[in-house]
Amino acid sequence: MLMIIWGYIYFVLIGLGMNSFINSQSFAKIGMLTILIGAIINIILDPIFIFTLGLGVKGAALATVISQFISAFGTIYFLTGKKTILKLQIKNMFLKKKYVTKIFSLGTAGFMMAITNSIVTIVCNATLQTCCGDLYIVIMTIINSIREVASLPGQGMANACQPVLGYNYGAGEYNRVLQGIKFVTLTSLSMMLILWLSITIFPELFIKIFSHNQEIINNSTSALRLYFFVFFMMAFQMVGQAVAVGLGKAKQAIFFSVFRKVIIVVPLTIILPAYIGINGVFIAEAISNFIGGGACYITMWFTIGRNLKKV
Repeated sequence: MLMIIWGYIYFVLIGLGMNSFINSQSFAKIGMLTILIGAIINIILDPIFIFTLGLGVKGAALATVISQFISAFGTIYFLTGKKTILKLQIKNMFLKKKYVTKIFSLGTAGFMMAITNSIVTIVCNATLQTCCGDLYIVIMTIINSIREVASLPGQGMANACQPVLGYNYGAGEYNRVLQGIKFVTLTSLSMMLILWLSITIFPELFIKIFSHNQEIINNSTSALRLYFFVFFMMAFQMVGQAVAVGLGKAKQAIFFSVFRKVIIVVPLTIILPAYIGINGVFIAEAISNFIGGGACYITMWFTIGRNLKKV
């Protein structure tokens, strides 16, 4: 545990955090490569350390720390090298209030998205433990794992649009910003629709990635379909928040993150099971996707999008 805390976390913060500086300079391939190298090395080292060297869990932790160190080293090496446009230099490491305030403001949006997800997970597990026991906690863990993977394409596109939209917004190219918003909306929505259909039509295929226990599979199928009902609406939430953050409207992104998770999901997760049973826990997420995603995107379009058209 200590190895993961003191080794892995710092290297991940450097590797993933500083990776944004690579991507924002239009070196997307290099940014992807620094992350991919760490993942591949981790995959190679895991069986060697766990089985060949017989280190077990310690081996898995050591492999993870080493792989993330290499990823972090690659990121720093590029950002201090000759190819980068904006080079990391000691003289620029001193903090300035106006930049810290702006970064903190925009970063709070991402933090709130993460912390609200954690709050919902805690509430869901507590509710499931009270009414249904360990079986449904296992099922929810599987569903959350599937959701994390299924969200990545849409979230990746939404995050990728931020530096492009921000650059053009700062340059006064508002028509390009509008085109970028439309493009990333259609792309993210298309990806999420394909994944939603795949999960809805073939739920057992996704569940079996994590477990072949027939009892878990039987109980997970309907729960997965309920949880992922209108999952594609998440694309609107992702794009709406990404555009708000990319154009410096952090308060709007923070509000809709709290609105969807804390104001909608948490109360529904607690209330619905009392009326419709265990299905209420899974339906709560679907309702929040529909209301939260729609409200976030519509608000973004009528505040940010409409103003861009007027300029």
